[in-house]
Amino acid sequence: MVGAGVVGIAVARALAQSKRQVLVIEAADAIGTVTSARSSEVAHAGLHYAKNSQKAVLCVRGRRLLSQFCSDKKVPYREVGKLIVANSEGEMSALHDLHARAVANAAGAVEFLTGAQAQKLEPALKAVAALLVHSTAIFDSRALMQALQADAEAAGATFVLRTPFRSGRAMGNVFELTAGLGKDEVTLRCKALINAAGLNAQSVAERITRMQASLIPKRYLNRGVYFSVAGPSPFSRLVYPVPGKDGLGIHFTLDMAGQGRFGPDDEWIDTVDYTVDPGRAKDFYTAVRRYYPDLKDGTLRPAFAGIRPKIQAPGAPPADFVIQGRAQHGIRGLVNLFGIESPGLTAALAIAGEVVALAKA
Repeated sequence: MVGAGVVGIAVARALAQSKRQVLVIEAADAIGTVTSARSSEVAHAGLHYAKNSQKAVLCVRGRRLLSQFCSDKKVPYREVGKLIVANSEGEMSALHDLHARAVANAAGAVEFLTGAQAQKLEPALKAVAALLVHSTAIFDSRALMQALQADAEAAGATFVLRTPFRSGRAMGNVFELTAGLGKDEVTLRCKALINAAGLNAQSVAERITRMQASLIPKRYLNRGVYFSVAGPSPFSRLVYPVPGKDGLGIHFTLDMAGQGRFGPDDEWIDTVDYTVDPGRAKDFYTAVRRYYPDLKDGTLRPAFAGIRPKIQAPGAPPADFVIQGRAQHGIRGLVNLFGIESPGLTAALAIAGEVVALAKA
């Protein structure tokens, strides 16, 4: 396996528990340091995605699996609920569409609230109307990954860090891989190869012989930055605006310690860069004050940035997860995961189940 983000770790656990011998190679010096470590840490209900899409199906299934796993393993997880807010009559149709999609996707209990009802729940909120999504939760992603890794290792999986993938050659029923750097480069053989390299999934796929270039979707990088909010949290629930064309909008989330933050925004970039420009706070104040008008100047502090590994061009309709097996590319034992952005963290355990089935095909 290539990649030890949350999805890669979940896949390693599922494969090891199905009695497969599993070796995970990871270029970084720790697990889950890239996309998995730079998110809102929200367990999504599944209402933002098209009916019957991979994102919708795997998000709904994954959230249930995630909730149960966190309960079993004592991983911090709390259903706090989410309000999706309309701030003008022009946004009402989008709110109704989200409600209909929640029902179609079986995303759990969702209530339509008037502005007054929403403000009764959250006095600092400004809203014309809102959806209350009861099953949305927050959790500790680091504790989740550690628990998944512990399970995987208990079942016999091995994780090797600081070992980047170099090349792969498909030879009949086996793969020959090279990994590592310089004099530490090694050659490995395996019957199945799982490409869960996240931001680098396309690069890995390009270095596997017999993998058709036409089946590797182009990668587009979309950076989102977060700002923490000084002082007590203004809300007890998560608060989201009606989604924009490239993401879910600048929303309010909580961490497990009760610290509030706003973000992410979205910015198309050409190279991986996690810089947080303090100047972006100006746009945050404007966006957030649409639903939190009492946000005071000087209360936002740069926090961190994440990068979404998108597979659609700027302005194009949202793309679904791409989970490729033999049926798509003709190579037995190879599974490629492309475009695993949000709700990938929520869906990780469900994605792992799909990969196990494809690895056997």
